[in-house]
Amino acid sequence: MKIWFKLVKNRHIVKDTTITDESDDTRTHKVFRSLEEAAHELDVGVPTWLDLNIKDFKRFAKTRFTQDSFIETLEGDYLEMEVLEED
Repeated sequence: MKIWFKLVKNRHIVKDTTITDESDDTRTHKVFRSLEEAAHELDVGVPTWLDLNIKDFKRFAKTRFTQDSFIETLEGDYLEMEVLEED
C-alpha cells in the first residue's frame, strides 16, 4: 500500500511525503501506521478520525483532516491523505 500525505496551506502544498507499507498486515493497520509515520515526518500531531473522515476514506480512499481533528495547532489548512496503490 502506498499513501500520499500533503500538508496544505492557502491551496499550496507546504510539505508532503509518501509512505509505503508492504507488510501482510490488514488495510486498517497499514493506514493507521502510515498516518502515524507521516505525522512524524511532517512534524504534525496524529489527527483524530472524525465521522466525516471515515466516510470520505471509505468512499474515495482519500480524506482531509482539518484543525478539528488535531489537539495542537495545525500549521496549515488541512492534512490530506490519499491512497495511491493498494495491495
